[in-house]
Amino acid sequence: MATEPTIAVQDYLKAIHRLGGADALVSTAEIASLLDLRSPSVTGMLKRLHENGWILYEPSRGARLSPTGLTEALRVIRRHRLVETFLTHVLGLDWSEVDAEAEALEHAISPRLEEAIARYLGDPGEDPHGHPIPTAQGTLPTRNLKRLCDYRDGDTVVIREVQDDNPVRLVHWQTLGLKPGVVVKIVSYQPLDDIFELSAGGRTLRMGSEGLAGLRGETA
Repeated sequence: MATEPTIAVQDYLKAIHRLGGADALVSTAEIASLLDLRSPSVTGMLKRLHENGWILYEPSRGARLSPTGLTEALRVIRRHRLVETFLTHVLGLDWSEVDAEAEALEHAISPRLEEAIARYLGDPGEDPHGHPIPTAQGTLPTRNLKRLCDYRDGDTVVIREVQDDNPVRLVHWQTLGLKPGVVVKIVSYQPLDDIFELSAGGRTLRMGSEGLAGLRGETA
């Protein structure tokens, strides 16, 4: 039977969700890497989460969220993304700053404050980085997105989401105009040098796969 979640429990559930644990097993090694923890410590925590009903854990195979764990993970994700949106649109913080701030605040917000923020913002569907915000009822839209570095010559792509855990890259993408909603045309790709030539917002950009890997989109 699930108990009231601690901050550590919420962090684990959110990490498992991010790794795809809503639909499939994710390995202990993947969870340990994302949380920057040692695998033995993660294994012990996964056993406790399983005993308390938050996850389904299979030794040597990994873990996935239980229905209760999924509900809690989506609740934390909703609060995180609402806080990011509030900090950006209302307080004027840069999109490169808000992920870390939201990490701290997401655990302290009451359901009443959560809904007050959502109402003030007009119940937004996406956060500043383009990630969909779970609804108050716990639903999260699914998208079929690909990394920009997986597209090739002649493809025209709309950026939908940007990875938000690296402030330096966020500042760089913002400087280049690579944000959600921007249309990018893949002019050419040189596999030997791993260089893409892109056209975006009237500018021509030359970038490698690593510089594009955190940008995800769909064909325009």
